Amino acid sequence: MISARCAACKYLRRRCHSDCIFSLYFPPNDPQRFASVHKIYGASNVAKILQQLPLTLRAQAAETLYFEAKCRIEDPVYGCVGIISQLYQQLHNGESELAKTQAEIAFLNCNPQVQPIDEANSSNFNNLLPHQYCPPSTPNSWFN
Repeated sequence: MISARCAACKYLRRRCHSDCIFSLYFPPNDPQRFASVHKIYGASNVAKILQQLPLTLRAQAAETLYFEAKCRIEDPVYGCVGIISQLYQQLHNGESELAKTQAEIAFLNCNPQVQPIDEANSSNFNNLLPHQYCPPSTPNSWFN
């Protein structure tokens, strides 16, 4: 038997045996870690998940279960999907900004007499007429 009970065994008020599945992944110095995972998944489900995995993947699985449980507690409706959605939105915004900048660069390369557009008047760039657009001279020249 381990001298100090792991966080799971303390939480569940039981003895912590030397072969305790939780002892390596839920140390006694972080009891909230197991409490979060237990609240969302339950101790028996977590034990089943960890036992079904090879030893090399158990630490990562325990970390993932904790992260997902923490997200679900903070945001009961969306959980970690809410974070993923926010990241996709940031990615989409960055891609849109990149496309806008590339289009502005292409426009300025076709029309060197035109002054660069400042942020205050950037809405004017979006209102260009189709005949004012100058396509690249070669395919993929915008990216070279």
